[in-house]
Amino acid sequence: MSLEIVHYNDPVLRKKGEKITVFDDEVSSLAAQMVDTMHAAHGIGLAAQQVGRALQICVVDLRGTEAEFEWKIDGAKTPLELFMPMVVVNPRLTVARKTPNISSEEGCLSFPDIRGDVERAGALAAKFQDQSGLHHTLECTGLFARCMLHEVDHLNGVLFIDRMEKEVRAAVDEAVKALARRTREERTAAPK
Repeated sequence: MSLEIVHYNDPVLRKKGEKITVFDDEVSSLAAQMVDTMHAAHGIGLAAQQVGRALQICVVDLRGTEAEFEWKIDGAKTPLELFMPMVVVNPRLTVARKTPNISSEEGCLSFPDIRGDVERAGALAAKFQDQSGLHHTLECTGLFARCMLHEVDHLNGVLFIDRMEKEVRAAVDEAVKALARRTREERTAAPK
């Protein structure tokens, strides 16, 4: 079952997610619904804040992309089909010193039709849990690293527009303001 994706200017998008400490059916159900929602929206990542929940959980699925990237999960080059869609709970990311930043266009399901270049680290390491609470490690580069950084930013209340250079942000500013107005109007029109 798909969930509703919240759009920019909804306050939940600015909330830092609470750490998940109980791994139960509710967490598994939320993860499954988030995967369904991400797939229905044709996305490659989705954070809990984007479905109205301020929690430290996101989902990622890069199986349909043609981008080049490398990865190791739990120390092995496991085929994507065996671990994606991936549920990421309570992640901690580390970018090695001297890792080059790469600028590339990003979009976001909470910002329909708004895209812009964002500079991010080209590689990272991560420690996280899955929906059952099992611990995992991840090393990744390219689009995989970009997607993880984007989603973990969401878990901390940071949005991709916050990472844009001033000129890039200026180019999308009118669209962002229009989206903020629509979101505000929809929230005030919604029954309480």
